[in-house]
Amino acid sequence: MTLEHYLALSAILFAIGLFGVLTRRNIIGILMSVELMLNAANINFAAFNRFLHFDAAVGNTSVIFIITLAAAEVVVGLALVMAIYKNLHTVYVEKYNILKG
Repeated sequence: MTLEHYLALSAILFAIGLFGVLTRRNIIGILMSVELMLNAANINFAAFNRFLHFDAAVGNTSVIFIITLAAAEVVVGLALVMAIYKNLHTVYVEKYNILKG
C-alpha cells in the first residue's frame, strides 16, 4: 500500500464524518461523526510518519495526543448532553434553543 491509499481512505472517512456532522439531528450522532473526522486525521499522521519519517516518532506522538483529546471531547460532550437531556428530555439539536436570550 502506498501513501495515496492511506490519504484516500482518510479523505473518505473525513468526508463521511463531515456529512454526518452537517446532516445529523441527534447530538450523539454528531459526536460520533466528529470522532470519525479525528480518526481520519490520525490516519494521516500515522501514514505520513510511516512514509516520510521512518525513525521519528512525531506522527505517532501526534496520534496519541489526538486520541487523548478525542477522549476528553467525548467525556465533556456526553456530560453536556446528559445535562441538557435532564432538562429538555430530548437529544435533537434543533430543540436546543437554551442559549437564546
